[in-house]
Amino acid sequence: MDKSRYRRSPRKGHSLSTAPVFAIIDDDEALRQALAELLEVSGYDCRTFADADGFLSAYAPGRFICLVTDLNLPGKSGLVLQQHMRCMDPGLPVIIISANPDALTRSRCLASGAVAYLIKPIRDQVLLRHLAAALGRC
Repeated sequence: MDKSRYRRSPRKGHSLSTAPVFAIIDDDEALRQALAELLEVSGYDCRTFADADGFLSAYAPGRFICLVTDLNLPGKSGLVLQQHMRCMDPGLPVIIISANPDALTRSRCLASGAVAYLIKPIRDQVLLRHLAAALGRC
């Protein structure tokens, strides 16, 4: 049997069809792929997008459990996307990632409703801890 087609569901008692899906948005393809691989080897399902518009075209209420987005994206920024999602889906946790360590930018993102602001390079365990919190498994 080819077990590579099956993924462990992060929530006990959930079938694969109802497994939570994380959204990753970053215009850096290498980072996007690395984050997707980290989530997949950790047992999470995810979808990746190169920009906010790609995510918004795939968005449907309840489809994603958490959004991980880069701050600086082509078109809509991660902050603009986070503010937009706050109106569309106020319960959707948003984690913003950025190479910008500026405290004012971090404060603006958190004040706008982001649950975390992580500085690149992102430590795997820190991201996974925030994703677990999004699932309510802290």
